[in-house]
Amino acid sequence: MIEFASEGVEMPDIDMRKVSTWIEEVAASHSCRVGNLNYLFVNDEEIIKANRQFVNHDYFTDIITFDYSRGDKIAGDIMISLDTVESNAEKFGVAYSDELLRVIIHGVLHLVGINDKGPGEREIMEAAENEALELYNNH
Repeated sequence: MIEFASEGVEMPDIDMRKVSTWIEEVAASHSCRVGNLNYLFVNDEEIIKANRQFVNHDYFTDIITFDYSRGDKIAGDIMISLDTVESNAEKFGVAYSDELLRVIIHGVLHLVGINDKGPGEREIMEAAENEALELYNNH
C-alpha cells in the first residue's frame, strides 16, 4: 500500500494513482514487491529537524528514506522536502515536476538496494533514476 501525505506544505499536484503504479513497476523491475510505503511531503524546516534527529546531519536534503524492507518486499517512510526539490529544480534547470518525480523514485531505488554514497554508486543511481523516469514518461 502506497500512501501520500503532507505536513506544513500543500500536497504536490501529482497523479497519485499513476505514481503508485509506476513505483510498483520500478520495484518489480528490481525483483521487489511493494509493502507499506508512506510518503510525507514537508518543508525545509521539517526535514532539517528529521535530519538532526534521525541521521545526525545538520543540513537540508531533498529526501530521507527510512527502510523497513524485508526480503523482496520493500517498505518504508519517505520524507521529501518540497522546498529543496524546488531549489534543486532551479539549480539544475529542470522542471519542478520532473525533479519531484526523480526524488520520489530515488527513495524507492534506495529501498531496492541501490546506494549513492560510495565510489561509482552515484552514476548507478542516476542511471536507475533515468530509466525509471523514462518508464513513467512512456505511460
